[in-house]
Amino acid sequence: FCRLQSFFADTTYEVIRDQELHYENVLFIVFKLVGFYTQVEYHTSKGRIDLVLQTDRFIYVMEFNLDGTAEEALRQIHDKRYALPFASDERKLFKIGVNFSAETRNIEKWVVEE
Repeated sequence: FCRLQSFFADTTYEVIRDQELHYENVLFIVFKLVGFYTQVEYHTSKGRIDLVLQTDRFIYVMEFNLDGTAEEALRQIHDKRYALPFASDERKLFKIGVNFSAETRNIEKWVVEE
């Protein structure tokens, strides 16, 4: 996420939109280009996970906020039980809440839970 902060800091303000979807799309493209299996708006019985990234050893369930808090995003992962579809998977699972700031046009904070 530190590298992603540098990436967003180096992105001209004219192309950044004040919408959570903008950041979701950028992360989706970056992760896909790196070669990760990535899904956005992953549908579950309780809602949609903003982004799921899977590798051969790990699963990352990510929820994003714009001008909220990273803790609120992580709480949504818990409240909506977004990790449940991956409960029987043997890979290590990480839950990540991320907050973006419309003012700085960057990642304001992230929290990670195993």
